[in-house]
Amino acid sequence: MAILRERDRVEVQRRLQGLKEPVRLVYFTQELECATCREGHLLVEELAGLSDKLSLEVHNFLLDRDTAAAYGVDKVPATAILGDDDRGIRYYGVPSGYEFSALLDDLLMVSRRDSGLSDASREKLRRLAEPLHLQVFVTPT
Repeated sequence: MAILRERDRVEVQRRLQGLKEPVRLVYFTQELECATCREGHLLVEELAGLSDKLSLEVHNFLLDRDTAAAYGVDKVPATAILGDDDRGIRYYGVPSGYEFSALLDDLLMVSRRDSGLSDASREKLRRLAEPLHLQVFVTPT
């Protein structure tokens, strides 16, 4: 079952042509007590199939607890986005609607190995004395 409509799939594929280096999607799911895990799994599977620069690794959250802990994943569905290292980018829930566009942007940034931040922003971040845990919460409107 396709999640993306054909015209959306074509546009996403066009955007993914901008990927420079490989990106891994690490998806955590479970069969029971997760209303959106199946939909999320189908979405990341379809997305990974649209570019040879994307790969998908799927883990069962309950059975692969050590792997989930290694990625800091504590709920499902969850998608970790990794380039040649792990920058801590995680999506919880199904990245649909406006979040899907942000997901595509994140894939491109991770693939380019560049956040797109200005030099001034990078300098301010370098001056942080303690680790910063940043979360963005989005709800459909």
